[in-house]
Amino acid sequence: MKSPSQFDSYSRWPHRLAVMLVCATFPLIWVGGLVTTYDAGMAVPDWPATYGYNLFLYPLSTWLGGPWDLFIEHGHRLLASAVGLLTIVFAVVVWRNESRRWVRWWSIVCLGLVISQGLLGGARVVFDEVLLARLHGCLGPAFFASCVVAASITSKWWRHAQPLDGTAIHRFRRLALVLLVLSYAQLVLGAHLRHMPAHWAPSTFLLLVSAHLLLAVGLLIYSGSELVFCLRSERLKATGLLTRPAMLLAFMVVAQILLGVGTWSVKYAYPRWLPGGSFFDKYTVQAESMVQAVTVTGHVAMGSLILALATVVAVRSSRLCFTAKTIAVTAGSRQMLECVA
Repeated sequence: MKSPSQFDSYSRWPHRLAVMLVCATFPLIWVGGLVTTYDAGMAVPDWPATYGYNLFLYPLSTWLGGPWDLFIEHGHRLLASAVGLLTIVFAVVVWRNESRRWVRWWSIVCLGLVISQGLLGGARVVFDEVLLARLHGCLGPAFFASCVVAASITSKWWRHAQPLDGTAIHRFRRLALVLLVLSYAQLVLGAHLRHMPAHWAPSTFLLLVSAHLLLAVGLLIYSGSELVFCLRSERLKATGLLTRPAMLLAFMVVAQILLGVGTWSVKYAYPRWLPGGSFFDKYTVQAESMVQAVTVTGHVAMGSLILALATVVAVRSSRLCFTAKTIAVTAGSRQMLECVA
C-alpha cells in the first residue's frame, strides 16, 4: 500500500490519458452524428454482437466492403468500444497514481457515463426506441464534457494555479457557468429535434425550433459578454488561461449559428427572410447527400465542441476562484482523512 507521500508525487499519465480520451471522443461524436444523419442506427440489428459475430471478430472484408450504413454503424461501435476501454485504463491509472480522492471519484463518474452511454446505445438497437436514441444523444456530450473536466483537473496547472483576488473572477465564473448550462441545454434540444417520433405534433417541432433559436441568441449574448469581460479585465488577461478559450468560444458560437442556417437550408430550404436567398434559388434539397450529411453532422459536432470549450472556461475560472482559505481547508480535511485512515 502506498504512503501519503507517494500519492502526493505527480504522475503525468492521468492527464495524458484524459487528453487521449478527449481526442478519441470527438471523432466518436462525429461518427455517431453520421449514424443519425444517415439513419443507420438499425443497420446492424443485434447487439452487442454484429450479425451474430463477436464485435471485434466481425470479418473485416464484410465490414469494409459492405453497405455504407453497415460501415458507419459498425465503425461507431468499434470506436465506442475503444473509448470505453480507454476510460477503464484512465480510471485504473488515476486510482493508482492520484492523491486527491475527489479526482479518483471523478474518474469513476467518467467510467459510469461511458458505460451508461454504451448500454443506452445497445438498448436503442435492441428495442428500436426513439426515446433511447434521444437519451443517447444527450448523454454523449455529457460524457465528452466529463472527459474535458478530467483533462483539466489532472493537469499540472490545476495543482499549481494561484487563486485570483477580487470580485471579477467570481463574476466571470458565474457568467461561465451560465454559458455552460446554455450550451448543454442547446444540445439537449438538438437531440430532441434529431430524434423526433412520428406521432409528435408539428406544433411540438415548431416549439423546439423556437427554443433552439432562442438559446442560440442566448449563447451569442453570453459568449460575447464573456469575451468582453475577459478583455476588459487586466487580471484575467494576465493569467493567459481564459482569454483564448473565451475568444475561440465566441467565434465558434458565431460559426455554429451559420452552420445552423446551413443545416436548415440543406434539410428544408434557405430561410427567405435572411439576406442572400437568391443564391440558393437553384439549390435542390437532396436527402442523405454528401453536402447534407457533412453540414448536419458538422452542426452536431460543433455543438459538442462549444460545450467542451464552455467546460474548459467554467472549470478554469472555478479553479481561479479557490481562495487561500479554501485550499487550506481542503488540505486540512485531507490530512484529517489520512490520519483517520
